[in-house]
Amino acid sequence: MNVSGRVSTARRLRKNQTDAERILWLRLRDRRLNGLKFRRQVPIGRYVVDFFCADAHLVVEVDGGQHATADETNRTRTLEAMGFLVLRFWNNEVHENIDGVLESILNLLDRSEPPHPTPLPWRGRRATEAPRMKVLLPIFGEILSLLDRSEPLHPDPLPSGEREGKRRGC
Repeated sequence: MNVSGRVSTARRLRKNQTDAERILWLRLRDRRLNGLKFRRQVPIGRYVVDFFCADAHLVVEVDGGQHATADETNRTRTLEAMGFLVLRFWNNEVHENIDGVLESILNLLDRSEPPHPTPLPWRGRRATEAPRMKVLLPIFGEILSLLDRSEPLHPDPLPSGEREGKRRGC
């Protein structure tokens, strides 16, 4: 399916949500879950995922009985290979225990590494491809510690008496 096909599919799915998706969306939208921004029915690669949080690289899927197939397993593996955390819930879990579902999402995020400032998922890459921020953070820390000092970074070349004399025009 091409990009425009996935976008039109996502639009159609947003209009025709299942009851379980509607219940979960009401709790995820508008940053209601711990300030995290979720979007619904988002095209990622060749798939359209139910809910997506870009900051946490998290995909949340709500499945009915029709989704318990090998295709869903492959879909999860593909999304994980792209660097996303994938969390799946059955429709009845959302209907019967929405608070438990939300708690599971938060618990998963607490165990995962914190979101990174780069927008691209890079989990699973080699250490040599780590972003530059990890290298620069110690340098920024040292700069900040220098700025926090009470004395100036560069000493004034003129003693205070000479400085005042120059201002008075002496």
